[in-house]
Amino acid sequence: MLALPICAGFVLVVLAFLLVFYIFSIYNGLIQLRNNVDKAWANIDVLLKQRSDLVPNLVETVKGYEKHEKAIFENVAQMRSAMMSAQGPAAKAKANDMLSSALRSIFAVAENYPELQASNNFLELQKQLESIENQIADRREFYNDSVMLYNTRIKVLPDTVIAGIIGCKETEYFKATESEKQNVEVKF
Repeated sequence: MLALPICAGFVLVVLAFLLVFYIFSIYNGLIQLRNNVDKAWANIDVLLKQRSDLVPNLVETVKGYEKHEKAIFENVAQMRSAMMSAQGPAAKAKANDMLSSALRSIFAVAENYPELQASNNFLELQKQLESIENQIADRREFYNDSVMLYNTRIKVLPDTVIAGIIGCKETEYFKATESEKQNVEVKF
């Protein structure tokens, strides 16, 4: 008769151990996904910084060709500053949109100056900006995929229970703004 309570006790200990192990695996999985989202955002942030760092060079190159476009240059500088100080995906997306709009103004100015369009500095900066824009688009997609996995995981049972206990909150996507959805036409 003594064997039955020992066996039941052993089963309860094993089940408790498995439950604790399962809870730890959920916790670790959530932390990994959260870190993946943070890393993906950091990658976007680095590219946005690189892009912002290129803007003054682009402005100076264009300034050398035309002194009458001061308002455009001031606007680009303000938008760059807003981009550098924006926090979080939504604010960064909005600042990114405003900077993109300001950059379109510079490229429109460049249309009036064929010698600027042929300038090696201008062409190189344009190439670098295009490369960074493509990288931002790729990283934005990776970030949004990471956010989708994380947000899904914190909403499904039983993970939602653990997520609630440890304070996991839904993360926002890096969404395209209305002006980014419009086709941009730059002619050279």
